[in-house]
Amino acid sequence: MALLHRAELRPSKLELLVPWLPGRSWFAGEAGAEVTRVAAYRFDDPAGEVGVETLLVRAGDGPVLQVPLTYRGAPLAGADDFFVGLVEHSVLGRRWVYDACGDPVYPPLLAAAVLADAGQAEEYFEVDGKREVRPASMTLTGSRTGRPVPTGPVSADPVLAGPAADGATVVRVGDVELAVVRRPVPADVPAAGGLAGTWPGQDEPVLLAYAR
Repeated sequence: MALLHRAELRPSKLELLVPWLPGRSWFAGEAGAEVTRVAAYRFDDPAGEVGVETLLVRAGDGPVLQVPLTYRGAPLAGADDFFVGLVEHSVLGRRWVYDACGDPVYPPLLAAAVLADAGQAEEYFEVDGKREVRPASMTLTGSRTGRPVPTGPVSADPVLAGPAADGATVVRVGDVELAVVRRPVPADVPAAGGLAGTWPGQDEPVLLAYAR
C-alpha cells in the first residue's frame, strides 16, 4: 500500500517535467508546452523508503507518454544522468526525483507486474486516524507467466531499445530484460509477458511494458 500525503509540492511533478521531457530521445509533443496528467499508477517499495510512481502524461497536444519516476529523500549515487529535479514536499521536505529506469528499486517491481501480475499499489490517505482509499485512476493487467520473478542483480545502465516506434527503454533485473514503452499504444501482449493498462477514455488496453 502507498501512503499519500495531502501536501503541496513546489514545483509540482508536472511542472518539473516541462523542461525535462523535451531532452529525452523518446519525447513527442510540443517542447515547453503545459504537461497534463492522463493517469498514473504506483508500485510499493518493500523497504518503504522510495516512492515509485508512473505518470502517463501529454505535452500540449502530443501523444501519451509514460514516465516512471522515483522519489527519494536523498540523492541516489551514480544516477546523475537520470535526475529529473528537486521538489519541496510540504510534509516530507526536499525530494530528489529520478527517471525510475535508472533507479535500482524500480526494475524488480516492474518485473513482478509484468511476469506475475503483481498489480499496482493501493493508495490511501490517513484522515483523523482512519484510512481513506484513493480510487485508482487506471487499471493494470499483467501476465501470469509462471516464471520466477527475478530480484537481482539490477543493471545500473538502462538503454534505449533502438528505433522502435514506442521509444522503449530497456531495464534489466537478473536474467530478464524489460522494455518500458515510452509512447504506449494499443498492442498485443508478447508471449514472454507484458503489462497493459486502460483508463477512462482509453478502453482498448495499451502496452506499457513487456519482457524481451
